[in-house]
Amino acid sequence: MDMDFDKIIDRRNTDCVKYDGLRETFGRDDLLPLWIADMDFEVCPAIYEALEKRIGHKVYGYPIARDCYWSSIISWLNRRHDFTVKRDELCYIPGIVRGIGYVVNHFTSPGDKILIQEPVYHPFKNVIEGNGRIAVNNQLHYSGGSLEMDLTSLEALIKEEKPKMMILCNPHNPGGIIWSKEILKKVAHICAGNGVIVVSDEIHADIELFGNRYTPFATVSEEAAMNSIVLGAPSKTFNIPGLVSSWCVIKNPKIRESFFKWMEVNEFSAPTMFVTLATEAAYNHGEEWLDKLLKYLEGNILFVEDYLRSNIPEIKPLRPQASFLMWLDCSATGLKGLRLDDLFISKAHLALNDGEMFGPGGECHMRLNVACPRKVLEKALSQLKEALEQF
Repeated sequence: MDMDFDKIIDRRNTDCVKYDGLRETFGRDDLLPLWIADMDFEVCPAIYEALEKRIGHKVYGYPIARDCYWSSIISWLNRRHDFTVKRDELCYIPGIVRGIGYVVNHFTSPGDKILIQEPVYHPFKNVIEGNGRIAVNNQLHYSGGSLEMDLTSLEALIKEEKPKMMILCNPHNPGGIIWSKEILKKVAHICAGNGVIVVSDEIHADIELFGNRYTPFATVSEEAAMNSIVLGAPSKTFNIPGLVSSWCVIKNPKIRESFFKWMEVNEFSAPTMFVTLATEAAYNHGEEWLDKLLKYLEGNILFVEDYLRSNIPEIKPLRPQASFLMWLDCSATGLKGLRLDDLFISKAHLALNDGEMFGPGGECHMRLNVACPRKVLEKALSQLKEALEQF
């Protein structure tokens, strides 16, 4: 399978947030967009061909999710991650963040506390607070240029604040960190022992880089399996977030039956025809495409590291273990807040995610999306170098 990841595709005027949402988000549309987490690559040919064939039928009636849809997910999880899942443990959800919202509303009540670990994907906090719950932060700490959990603090915080739920990011966004099996096992033990259900967002799981291997939370122990809701999707992996194809796995029958029934009666658990077709095509025929993508992403990451080291040493990147997002430490530039934004937006004409949106610990950081042709990255870093020299 030949794939040209160097091909530059004009995505403007396709109603995509990354390009057509620039003015609304950044106040201008003349920026090079390296922010929201989708890719600038064409999808795997098998996905496009499956959708094209179905669209060509010209009748779009009510769909059903056939057994082959569910088996494609089950087979993928087993094949890629040694994660054994049964059909009755699996449910469709219309997006990871929506899924978190459904879980929050079903298993907690207004005023309940929910634990997160900042800096972290900012919709976690938005969903919690927007639904009248209280976000409790178990702060991640920097060590050796990476982010680490403080498990002693986690246990103490849980005992003091008594949250009903923990939303875990595994792999971590924005850091791209794969939490070790040992760490996840300890998290599972602490949460299970204190009646805290773990909701694990694992959407970046398939983007395993540089020989790193992700561990599904529900596989680390029986405690983890019986006290967790695991959320995943082919969206990031195969660049199909616009199709809203996500799923959740719940091993505990009591938790599962309650939530799946609620999803069913509210008709949240029925995928569209495009979801089932794209998911089957991706999981059954996209493996070769994905392996080539991962190699290209590794090359992009190495390019960014080398360029920054040689030309902008003030900015230090955290190498992602499972993500096409790079967490940039800009503290040595002496800039933060609005001045750092001014450098990237007004001077370098770049659109990245400001680290402050991810909560405490995100100050003086920017999140860079490297899922684009290398020439785009080269142009972006050149603009940043010139802007910093003149700032």
